[in-house]
Amino acid sequence: MPRSIGYARCSTNKQDETRQIQSLEAAGCDAIKLEHGTGKTLDREVLNEVLAKLKEGDTFVIHELDRLGRSMIEMLQCAESLVERGIGLVTLDGKLNTETMDPSIVKLIVGVLGYAAEMERKAIIKRTGEGREVAKAAGVKFGRKRSWDSGLAHTVQEMRQQGHGYGTIGTKLGISTGKVRRILDAVAAGAV
Repeated sequence: MPRSIGYARCSTNKQDETRQIQSLEAAGCDAIKLEHGTGKTLDREVLNEVLAKLKEGDTFVIHELDRLGRSMIEMLQCAESLVERGIGLVTLDGKLNTETMDPSIVKLIVGVLGYAAEMERKAIIKRTGEGREVAKAAGVKFGRKRSWDSGLAHTVQEMRQQGHGYGTIGTKLGISTGKVRRILDAVAAGAV
């Protein structure tokens, strides 16, 4: 019996997959698979597992075409493989439904949509970078917030000057070697 399998992907655990899951549920998917991981890599375990288990007559449902990958070529290869195997591909943004399209134009449509998604991603990256530079120029600090105070920094610095190694300092103070390194790097940079 043909199945409708939904797939949702978020780049990080901090992103909210609710919008994708709700739309897949509303579309009536028989099963929904969720993956957290960047689309930059082709090593997407859940996606590969889902694609391998799909059978002829099944429908693969995603929120938007870019859930398949970051580049037009990745999206095109995946879509083409599904169509060749007799598996429908439906995007819930209404832009693609291979079950209702003439197979001869699927490759063209996927190519155009994939190209548009890839260009939008590049534009977002560019705008984000520009925004970050403007914020840095305005004095906004980026990165991890300091989890130590100047007293600890002073103690770490003294112990290091006495010849103690990073591991010894960390063990004696109950902090990680990585934190010892970060503290000493900040002291060296004059950030303490």
